[in-house]
Amino acid sequence: MPRTCLAIALSVTLLSTPAALAQDHSHGAHHAGASIDADAAGAAQVVDAFHAALGADDTAAALALLVPEVMIFEEGGAERSRDEYASHHLASDAAFAAATHAALTRRSGRADGDIAWITSEGRTTGEFNGRAVDRLTTETMVLKRHADGWRIHHIHWSSRAPR
Repeated sequence: MPRTCLAIALSVTLLSTPAALAQDHSHGAHHAGASIDADAAGAAQVVDAFHAALGADDTAAALALLVPEVMIFEEGGAERSRDEYASHHLASDAAFAAATHAALTRRSGRADGDIAWITSEGRTTGEFNGRAVDRLTTETMVLKRHADGWRIHHIHWSSRAPR
């Protein structure tokens, strides 16, 4: 599976979840696999907003949640800025997110002062570019609280075929 599709699979993991689950994991209390500290709830909502923006092909909104110096790791590769991500994989991530279905299976989040980390696991299925998609996904996002709210500083995406 190409690098872009893996990034998208992870993006879609949260992006395409049903509205009820999205509400649950943004609050962290009702999803059986969710464990979000109260201090990290706002950061988790930003993660959800990022995925929702990708799924709606609102790339401007997705980019607004990333700091200019964001570092995105995926499958051994790195994009070292918001501009690099925007020029390389953002459009294909949004297309993938719109074409597939993602289910969040587990999430945790913690905060220490103005730094938070949100980890998510899920499964993305569907079809993209004429190919079947079935991937188990993991994601880690590191966020920092700024004067105007939480912003994403680092994303690490990974996926694999289910066994």
